Amino acid sequence: MFPILVVEDEPGMLMGLKDNLEFESYQVDTAEDGEIGLEKICSNPYSLVLLDVMLPKISGFDICKKVREKGIETPIILLTAKGEEIDKVLGLEFGADDYITKPFSLRELLARIRAVLRRSKNLKTKIEESKVQIGRLSIDFNSFEGFMDTEEVKMSHKEVEILHFLWNNKNQIVSRDDLLDQVWGTDYQPTSRTIDNFILKLRQKIEDDSNHAKIILTVHGVGYRLVH
Repeated sequence: MFPILVVEDEPGMLMGLKDNLEFESYQVDTAEDGEIGLEKICSNPYSLVLLDVMLPKISGFDICKKVREKGIETPIILLTAKGEEIDKVLGLEFGADDYITKPFSLRELLARIRAVLRRSKNLKTKIEESKVQIGRLSIDFNSFEGFMDTEEVKMSHKEVEILHFLWNNKNQIVSRDDLLDQVWGTDYQPTSRTIDNFILKLRQKIEDDSNHAKIILTVHGVGYRLVH
């Protein structure tokens, strides 16, 4: 049984999600404001979090950012009434795994939950090499930990997923479409700028000089290639 936390301040929405998810055999915990939600995420091993963006005390964006900074990699789906592209970009860059705009159908939400849980499971089961050295960074794909010498380097869930996919296809050209499909899935598509920002962050951790990359190379008009 997958334990899911629902962080939502609207009582009707909160109880509706709880009842429907429990009907689907998920184990459901709830929080009615951002402060309680953040505390619960930090102290419980949930399989997934449904996180409203507009919350009292602490916003969903800030919660997402804080838990990723703490190294907590629990998959997060953001729930919001906003539909602007900038909000979607912010949510993904803060570490969310998916984003669904209210009002949404229960069928769509359940499909997104299954997709995120499946990707999270596949990432863990497909890892063949646990600890590898890529440039300056020593990365453990199992624990989602990165180290430079003996100092820990903070890695977001998406950064590890992208790096793992590039590593599994090292010395081969990986298109942006490949990254979109394998890391984000077909249900949600970030912009090219979002992908480029993730690559920039990875280069800053891996390359001796991120402005003159020698490990994660850009293949113009196509995507990237990790040289090893």
